Amino acid sequence: MSVNEIFLDGGGIKTESDFHRIISEKLEMGPYYGANLDALWDRLSNDIERPISLVWVSSERSRQYLGEGFDKIVSVLERVRMQDIEFNFEERFEYFLR
Repeated sequence: MSVNEIFLDGGGIKTESDFHRIISEKLEMGPYYGANLDALWDRLSNDIERPISLVWVSSERSRQYLGEGFDKIVSVLERVRMQDIEFNFEERFEYFLR
Protein backbone atom coordinates (compact mmCIF):
# COMPACT_ATOMS: atom_id res chain seq x y z
CA MET A 1 0.00 0.00 0.00
CA SER A 2 1.63 3.21 -1.19
CA VAL A 3 0.37 6.40 0.44
CA ASN A 4 -0.05 9.40 -1.81
CA GLU A 5 1.47 12.34 0.08
CA ILE A 6 0.28 15.83 -0.74
CA PHE A 7 2.16 18.81 0.69
CA LEU A 8 0.63 22.25 1.19
CA ASP A 9 2.89 25.23 1.93
CA GLY A 10 1.20 27.33 4.59
CA GLY A 11 3.26 30.37 3.65
CA GLY A 12 1.45 30.53 0.32
CA ILE A 13 -2.06 30.04 1.73
CA LYS A 14 -3.18 33.50 2.81
CA THR A 15 -6.86 33.32 1.87
CA GLU A 16 -9.48 30.61 1.67
CA SER A 17 -9.40 31.09 -2.11
CA ASP A 18 -5.67 30.30 -2.05
CA PHE A 19 -6.37 27.10 -0.12
CA HIS A 20 -9.10 25.94 -2.51
CA ARG A 21 -7.03 26.76 -5.59
CA ILE A 22 -3.97 24.95 -4.28
CA ILE A 23 -5.78 21.86 -2.97
CA SER A 24 -7.71 21.61 -6.22
CA GLU A 25 -4.45 21.67 -8.19
CA LYS A 26 -2.66 19.21 -5.90
CA LEU A 27 -5.55 16.72 -5.88
CA GLU A 28 -6.45 17.32 -9.53
CA MET A 29 -10.08 18.11 -8.71
CA GLY A 30 -10.74 19.60 -12.11
CA PRO A 31 -12.62 22.67 -13.27
CA TYR A 32 -15.91 21.76 -11.57
CA TYR A 33 -14.62 21.91 -8.00
CA GLY A 34 -16.87 24.38 -6.18
CA ALA A 35 -14.03 25.95 -4.15
CA ASN A 36 -15.95 26.07 -0.88
CA LEU A 37 -16.14 23.97 2.28
CA ASP A 38 -19.12 21.92 1.10
CA ALA A 39 -17.34 21.06 -2.13
CA LEU A 40 -14.18 20.21 -0.17
CA TRP A 41 -16.16 17.78 1.97
CA ASP A 42 -17.83 16.24 -1.07
CA ARG A 43 -14.58 15.67 -2.91
CA LEU A 44 -12.49 14.47 0.04
CA SER A 45 -15.16 12.22 1.52
CA ASN A 46 -16.19 10.57 -1.76
CA ASP A 47 -13.95 11.18 -4.74
CA ILE A 48 -10.30 11.26 -3.69
CA GLU A 49 -8.45 7.97 -4.04
CA ARG A 50 -7.05 6.61 -0.82
CA PRO A 51 -4.70 6.17 0.94
CA ILE A 52 -3.75 9.81 1.01
CA SER A 53 -1.80 11.87 3.48
CA LEU A 54 -2.20 15.65 3.39
CA VAL A 55 0.73 17.43 5.05
CA TRP A 56 0.18 21.14 5.66
CA VAL A 57 3.65 22.54 6.39
CA SER A 58 3.93 25.97 7.99
CA SER A 59 0.27 25.55 8.90
CA GLU A 60 0.62 28.08 11.72
CA ARG A 61 1.31 30.78 9.11
CA SER A 62 -1.92 29.85 7.35
CA ARG A 63 -3.75 29.94 10.68
CA GLN A 64 -2.51 33.52 11.18
CA TYR A 65 -3.64 34.55 7.70
CA LEU A 66 -6.97 32.72 7.66
CA GLY A 67 -8.10 33.07 11.26
CA GLU A 68 -11.45 31.34 11.72
CA GLY A 69 -11.35 30.14 8.11
CA PHE A 70 -8.37 27.93 9.00
CA ASP A 71 -10.35 26.24 11.76
CA LYS A 72 -13.26 25.64 9.40
CA ILE A 73 -11.00 24.00 6.81
CA VAL A 74 -9.34 21.82 9.46
CA SER A 75 -12.78 20.85 10.73
CA VAL A 76 -13.63 19.47 7.28
CA LEU A 77 -10.31 17.60 7.14
CA GLU A 78 -11.03 16.09 10.56
CA ARG A 79 -14.56 15.05 9.55
CA VAL A 80 -13.14 13.21 6.53
CA ARG A 81 -10.49 11.52 8.68
CA MET A 82 -13.09 10.43 11.22
CA GLN A 83 -15.46 9.19 8.52
CA ASP A 84 -12.77 6.88 7.17
CA ILE A 85 -12.14 5.53 10.68
CA GLU A 86 -15.86 5.06 11.39
CA PHE A 87 -16.37 3.26 8.08
CA ASN A 88 -13.34 1.13 8.94
CA PHE A 89 -11.70 1.86 5.60
CA GLU A 90 -8.46 -0.01 5.20
CA GLU A 91 -7.03 2.82 3.07
CA ARG A 92 -7.70 6.19 4.66
CA PHE A 93 -7.42 9.93 4.38
CA GLU A 94 -5.17 11.52 6.97
CA TYR A 95 -3.75 14.97 7.48
CA PHE A 96 -0.95 16.52 9.46
CA LEU A 97 -0.47 20.14 10.51
CA ARG A 98 3.22 20.91 10.71
